[in-house]
Amino acid sequence: MSDAKTEEKGGQTGHAERHKRILQGKVVSDKMEKTIVVQVSRRYRHPRYRKYINEQVRYKAHDERNEAKVGDKVRIVESRPLSRDKRWRLASVVEKAQVL
Repeated sequence: MSDAKTEEKGGQTGHAERHKRILQGKVVSDKMEKTIVVQVSRRYRHPRYRKYINEQVRYKAHDERNEAKVGDKVRIVESRPLSRDKRWRLASVVEKAQVL
């Protein structure tokens, strides 16, 4: 019975696998082993006061090869919990930081 269900889906996993959130931000720390801290900024209009608000959120992301450095623009993808704070992993480095 369960074989028919997996054949209908075409071998794909569930709904959550296909709709993972992807965010883009700037690396603010790479001091930990295989972990980076990414700051994601968004700008939105307050629903009542109509004033624009800049919101900045920091996420810890898993960086397996330690390829991202401070100042890089990166893309992170939602994943299963990897530690107490890490729920994201590095997808790609969009733009490298300029070395002074």
